[in-house]
Formats: sequence, C-alpha cells, structure tokens
Amino acid sequence: MPPKFDPNRVDIVYVRAVGGETAPASTLAPKIGPLGLSPKKIGDDIMKATKDWKGLRVTVKLTIQNRIAKAEVVPSAASLVIKALKEPVRDRKKDKNILHNGNIALKDVYEIARTMRARSMAKEFSGTVREILGTARSVGCTVDGKAPQDLIDAIRSGELETPAE
Repeated sequence: MPPKFDPNRVDIVYVRAVGGETAPASTLAPKIGPLGLSPKKIGDDIMKATKDWKGLRVTVKLTIQNRIAKAEVVPSAASLVIKALKEPVRDRKKDKNILHNGNIALKDVYEIARTMRARSMAKEFSGTVREILGTARSVGCTVDGKAPQDLIDAIRSGELETPAE
C-alpha cells in the first residue's frame, strides 16, 4: 500500500525546457507522474511561465505542494547573456548551430552578474563579473566592442574597476 498523502509536503523538481513552448509530456511524466500530477497540465504551466524566454532553453523550478504546481524560471548565465543580445526569435527546427555574434554593454554584464550573484561561487563581485564575461566569451559575443577575455584580463590587472556590488 502506498504511503499516506501529506498535503504539507513540498516537492521541488527542476526541468529544462524551451521558453514559450509546451514541455513534452513524455519528458515530464517520469518526474511528475509519481507525485500525482498531469504532465500535460504542468507543460501548459511551464509554457505560461517561460513566455518571456521564447526560443531559449531555460531551467524551470516546479514547486509542488498539495498537488498544485508553481513554475518559476531559474535563468542560467548563458540564457541571460543571450537574452541581453536581444536577438530575434529563431526557429529551433531550421536554424542550427547559431553564432551569437552581437554586442552587449558592460552595464548589462553588471546587471546579469547581480542576478547571478547568489548562485556564484566567487568571493567578490568582480569574480562574478568575470564569470559572466567568460560565459559571454563562450556564447561568442563581444562586450562594448571588445573581446570578453580582454576585459577579464583588465579586471585581473586592476585596469578596469568593477562596482562593489
């Protein structure tokens, strides 16, 4: 016999989904089915929560209590950098291996670093900024027209001063 249902228990499930699209029920079913929830309904909730992140892969945190799920987006550094590029929405089925060769402002990097500060492993804010610049480098974009690696070196040597927080 299965254990009694506890209405006060809170379950947290993390799912990777494409923003603005319904998550396939086949990927949600193994994670959400044992909790007694409908994967189709949860897929619609995820679609509503991720409509601002159209076309980007984001992590969604599902907080489930008393068989009611709340979906919230947990953005990664890469998805924040790509969102800051303000690229047009692309068709994932047709456009593959896209290069994000845009340019973002340094103040946008500071804003992304403030968002990611709680999840960063860096001791100081400048370390978090360097993490975001490394992400920008791997995405393939420039920051204020310069290569992100040059800005990382400038922060390390002390030529570029970052805000305290």
